[in-house]
Amino acid sequence: MRPNKRDELVRNALEVFYRDGFHATGMDKLVAQTGISKTSMYKHFRTKEEMILAVLRLRDERFRNWFCRRVEEIAVTPKARLLAAFDVLHEWIASPEFRGCMFIKAVSEFQDPKDPIHIQCATHKRMLLEYVQEIATESGVRDPAALARQLMLLKEGAIVTSVMLGNATPALDAKAAAEVLIEAAACRQT
Repeated sequence: MRPNKRDELVRNALEVFYRDGFHATGMDKLVAQTGISKTSMYKHFRTKEEMILAVLRLRDERFRNWFCRRVEEIAVTPKARLLAAFDVLHEWIASPEFRGCMFIKAVSEFQDPKDPIHIQCATHKRMLLEYVQEIATESGVRDPAALARQLMLLKEGAIVTSVMLGNATPALDAKAAAEVLIEAAACRQT
């Protein structure tokens, strides 16, 4: 089945926004980069912000599905899955397509917490936090919410640091720190 123009536009716009940023990418640039006419673009999206929200929804769906599936493929036990999240993170950061986190980038450009784009980004991060917290709960630690927050801080820090340093080593460093946190959380359980 041939993808419709709207879906094609969102997929292409995702690549342009991810590479070039949101404020730096105007509608004229999107027209030039995606090959879709301005008329067609405005037929599907009244504003650039509507398009950004559609792009973020697609990125969220793709990334979370991939991330969770890879974690489940790599590890079986809850503790192993908590650590596997950092292996998956390393895999993503080491890939040639990696240019940082689209949601971190978007929040830095749309800082008002009431902005729909900011809200969409926060929702993505909250859903990942909930996923990690579910695994932490399954692992039996005393305070799974605290452990999940700590692991997410390591994950987010590794992403930003990897962008700044230009390598994937921070994901491995974060995994080593995660092992210490997981062990400490398991010890507090008894």
